[in-house]
Amino acid sequence: MYFEALRTDRGCMSYVVGCEKTSAAIVVDPDDGLIDRYLATAAAHGLRIRTLLDTHTHADHFSALSELREALGAPTAMHRNSSAPFVDIHLEDGETLVVGELRLHVLHTPGHTADSICVRLPGRVLTGDTLLLGGTGRTDLPTGDPDALYDSLFGHLLKLDPELVVHPGHNYRNAPPTTLGEQIATNARLQKRERADFVAHMRNLDLSMPDHLTEALRTNTSGGYTVSQLIAQAAERISFMSMDELRRRIDSGDPGIEVLDVREAGAFAEGHIPGAKHLPRGQLELRIDQLFPDPRVRILTVCEYGKVSTLAAGTLHAMGFGSAIALDGGMVAWREAGHPVEK
Repeated sequence: MYFEALRTDRGCMSYVVGCEKTSAAIVVDPDDGLIDRYLATAAAHGLRIRTLLDTHTHADHFSALSELREALGAPTAMHRNSSAPFVDIHLEDGETLVVGELRLHVLHTPGHTADSICVRLPGRVLTGDTLLLGGTGRTDLPTGDPDALYDSLFGHLLKLDPELVVHPGHNYRNAPPTTLGEQIATNARLQKRERADFVAHMRNLDLSMPDHLTEALRTNTSGGYTVSQLIAQAAERISFMSMDELRRRIDSGDPGIEVLDVREAGAFAEGHIPGAKHLPRGQLELRIDQLFPDPRVRILTVCEYGKVSTLAAGTLHAMGFGSAIALDGGMVAWREAGHPVEK
């Protein structure tokens, strides 16, 4: 069995598991920031990704399940309680996923979420957010339930072979994996073996909400795009101009482009690039033809930080303004660099 753990800088863990006899592989809990890593890892070890699996609906980061499914044509798997429309295989407790000659045994372990599962492999167990190294998953997010987590831990997961090595869905401190038996002996939350004590402790953790909670739940349950994905898709269709190049063109008196500021009117009035025209992003599709009747014009979009202008240039490109580009940066960086501003 080929096994590799990949960790993001936020401490999110995902796993590439491969059958070395057949070259079939599965990616567990893929993160949208590591897509190229999964593909490169598989290729480097002669593996083909045949299956994709999420151990639960993630609320603190963005799953790559839907994107990899579209790119690879590989089926996706989650517990049947998942509401995501892009899931092909709906798993239940006690069932098995076959990857080449490997058998991945599924345990339904609700508590962190209603659709949480753990996966037992030869010598290992992938615990998602049900059991962490030195902790457990939280139960205060949507579909979380501390009573259910108690049952999942003490009535199910912790009854497995104590020699299994624990590989969780998060490893914030980059701690080395330990066995299930070591977690039973040393994990502080697992010392609260009475249900009432465990449930009371989980209900009083008073944790801050994850960043991007709403966006993560929206995209991970629908297969919709994140803002970062939309910006990246737009950036793939256009080119950019540096601030120094734009300044050089403005100083030359013949810039050869039309600068279009897509911020709101108040921000534009407070200061904009000399000679810029103004059209708020929200009115772009409706008014762009009035402002620029010739689709051959080279439009350079500008915003405050460079993100909205990238989306705007991508939209213009899709509408037929094939020469649309964006400023590499925004007005904040333009001012900080000491470039001229008109009011």
